[in-house]
Amino acid sequence: MKPKKIHLHKRSKQLELAYSDEQHFTLAAEYLRVLSPSAEVRGHHPDQAVLQVGKKNVGIESITAVGNYAIQIFFDDQHDSGIYSWEYLHQLCIHHDEYWQRYIDQLKQQKKCREANTEIINAIKL
Repeated sequence: MKPKKIHLHKRSKQLELAYSDEQHFTLAAEYLRVLSPSAEVRGHHPDQAVLQVGKKNVGIESITAVGNYAIQIFFDDQHDSGIYSWEYLHQLCIHHDEYWQRYIDQLKQQKKCREANTEIINAIKL
């Protein structure tokens, strides 16, 4: 499902998508970055996926069309290898809450954090 409009809001670090069925979605740059479809993030097999950490403040530098089927997003952390097909973007929109919660759960499970250069450690009782 191809969006009829895509608008990058650099200041708020969000990508706005409007579809012909009057659905509008706003996706944060962090969300798009941590769920990048690139091999660097997803691996070539599900068990090769790399949890993305420290991306809370990532922004989007630019987006560009890839043929008539996708966009490429250029993030300010130099990540630019993900090609977001129209289908994948729509999935990110309609499953936002589920995908985001799964990401947050993975961070907690691995004791990682959304903030850069931060790790969660267990408190030591003295």
